[in-house]
Amino acid sequence: MDKLRIDKWLWAARFYKTRSLAVEEIDKGRVHINDQEAKPAREVKVGDTVNLRQGPVTRTLVVRGISGQRGPAPVAQRLYEETADSVKAREQTAEQRRYAPDPARSIEHGRPTKRGRRELDDARRGWGDRWSASLNPDNKT
Repeated sequence: MDKLRIDKWLWAARFYKTRSLAVEEIDKGRVHINDQEAKPAREVKVGDTVNLRQGPVTRTLVVRGISGQRGPAPVAQRLYEETADSVKAREQTAEQRRYAPDPARSIEHGRPTKRGRRELDDARRGWGDRWSASLNPDNKT
């Protein structure tokens, strides 16, 4: 076997858990073969360069083997070789994520705390029967 569909190869190389997921990612334009956008039936052969994006990480791989069967991870890792630039970029991205602030701390709005809920209730009770905060009950002009 010297050629194989890209969706099968990505599945066999363990980049995606199912072929259906591989097809979805290919259809979204996240997989390129030799700098050309791929389709699921596009064949890949030894020596081709595959670019794929997984989340924030873009990986550049050189195909080193073809297998139509999904095997254990050590066998799957022999099907490709990641370029040095790709490894370096992936490590930099991981380091940036490690030093980034916790995303939960950036949330300013959301579900109020118990104290916040009490403050909101108190504020609503203070309006009385007015339906608008902009309406002045004393001066109805």
